[in-house]
Amino acid sequence: MSNPFFKNRGPFLIFDILNFLKINTSSVSTNVEIKDIKDLSSSNNSEITFFHSKKYKELAQKTKASFCITTESLKNELPTSCIPLIVDNVLLSVSKITSIFYPDSVKDDFDDSVNNINETNFKDKVFYGKNVLIGKNVSIGKNCKIGHNTIIEKNVIIGDNCSIGSNTIIRNSLISNNVKVLDNCVIGKHGFGFFPNKNNNLRYPHIGIVIIEENCEIGCGSTIDRGSMSNTVICKNTYLDNQIHIAHNVKIGENSIIAGQVGIAGSTIIGSNVKIGGQAGISGHIKVGNNVEIGGGSGVIKNIPDNTKVMGYPAKNIREFLRDNK
Repeated sequence: MSNPFFKNRGPFLIFDILNFLKINTSSVSTNVEIKDIKDLSSSNNSEITFFHSKKYKELAQKTKASFCITTESLKNELPTSCIPLIVDNVLLSVSKITSIFYPDSVKDDFDDSVNNINETNFKDKVFYGKNVLIGKNVSIGKNCKIGHNTIIEKNVIIGDNCSIGSNTIIRNSLISNNVKVLDNCVIGKHGFGFFPNKNNNLRYPHIGIVIIEENCEIGCGSTIDRGSMSNTVICKNTYLDNQIHIAHNVKIGENSIIAGQVGIAGSTIIGSNVKIGGQAGISGHIKVGNNVEIGGGSGVIKNIPDNTKVMGYPAKNIREFLRDNK
């Protein structure tokens, strides 16, 4: 789904985009309007996308975008309907263009629009503790509870029968029915994306949101970053233990259980019915299949197929691990 919160300042002429990126305009019809920037799978005609790694070759071949920011070595993987825009650093260029379309997504300062819940329409609809603050563009369903010192910042939709703990901050998130978010969580803030620079590191805009589906539980002290270009999604009936970090663009399938202090790096896809032991680390941009079990303390650095049990660093089949550690 597209982001319902950040305002798109487009359309922009492709001529202006090319000039901004210092790309030669001689081979492109420069009066074409570009409506948005999206990832490979969700982009459509009159939109621009990006392709920076062979890992996304299959998605690139199917993209419906009119233009794609990419490299010389990857351009031939694109369909003929998608015009490649060749740059030296794809992600840096994408960051700059995204900042033009969505300038409000770069900074992530505290929400100064919040009011005490006693001053809002929720005062008679929600059971709440002391010092609860609510921002603009917030919707809260029936039979919800919000703990002490919690801030529901701008751009949040919470379903029915939800429980939000104390000392928690939520923004830019869609939370479905029957979800429990325990104490001291931070959900929907800017992810860890930037480009190192000697003088001033360049922040990557995060225009995605966090989506938590029904019947999930988010443990104490957990952090779930909103997506950069796509969304961060926790599917239904999934339980997170305490002190877990879910990075931007991560997708976690249904009925999964993740133990404490697990970290999942950006853009990784976790399947359904997955169990992850405590203190495991999952690298970014990989895929963990359905019905996978990952032992505690493991380090996952490559894709794991369905119906597999792994352990160790680097994580390997459980039988290999036990054999090698007798």
